Amino acid sequence: MSRRNDDASVPQNGQIPSRAGVGLKPEHYRTILETAPDIGFFEVHAENYMGAGGPPHRYLTEIRNLYPLSLHGVGLSIGADRPLDRDHLNRLKGLIERYRPGLFSEHLAWSTHDTAYFDDLLPVPYTTESLSRVASHIDEVQEALGQQMLLENPSTYLTFAESTYSEIDFIAEIVKRTGCGLLLDVNNVHVASTNQQWDPLRYIDEYPLASVQEIHLAGYTPETDEKGRPLLIDTHDRPVDDIVWDLYQHTIGRLGPMPTLIEWDANVPPWPELKAEAERAEAIMSAIDRKEQARAIAG
Repeated sequence: MSRRNDDASVPQNGQIPSRAGVGLKPEHYRTILETAPDIGFFEVHAENYMGAGGPPHRYLTEIRNLYPLSLHGVGLSIGADRPLDRDHLNRLKGLIERYRPGLFSEHLAWSTHDTAYFDDLLPVPYTTESLSRVASHIDEVQEALGQQMLLENPSTYLTFAESTYSEIDFIAEIVKRTGCGLLLDVNNVHVASTNQQWDPLRYIDEYPLASVQEIHLAGYTPETDEKGRPLLIDTHDRPVDDIVWDLYQHTIGRLGPMPTLIEWDANVPPWPELKAEAERAEAIMSAIDRKEQARAIAG
């Protein structure tokens, strides 16, 4: 199915439809432009496009003319105990003005300290002090960008002894203070719940779902800790696991159809395999939507 920018299926204002999308990878640029696949949207990591020009921008411009775009940041370091990097924030603003993405999201994490930049997204203690810092940073980001930011729940492996909030209560309070939206990473829920022995269904049910505007799905790597207990690593390097699909189905049952992004950042597969993951998400959304319509008619 061909897609064009003047097609009614492509929102002119860049709004993300309640469909499945995938992370845009250079390996797939040409296939996407040559075949115009029927996909809901593409998402890119902002930091990969902060250069002034070159082939990445040429390809992204062509793809943005055909599809809605979501922008996902990994470098703002929202949870860091230091001021935000204004140069980074200005580059991000320029990127948003250039491509007008339907959604912009960042992580509840930190990745900077003094002059060091870490490859990993590191966890935040859930304390009153860090709550005030994160809320202040989100306020600064939203004011600078002139739009709402979505905050993503983290994949965690431990709990800080000094935490005085649960993760859900901490995130809910951030939403209350800043008016930000939420990106619910269902894979992260499963990873964190396994690692910390939480109930993932209860996590979803108690989450501030009214603020969720996007969902992420991804693959994880199963390991064991030093005591032989299950330890899941959020690697984004394989298909979405069946148990995460089940949790996604429960989530969509609560939310209804929702923009859903397949994250696959390492060992990137051929395009048909990645697209098949998106099609599976759309099938789940369609099935639940049909059930809701039937229930409404019967009621």
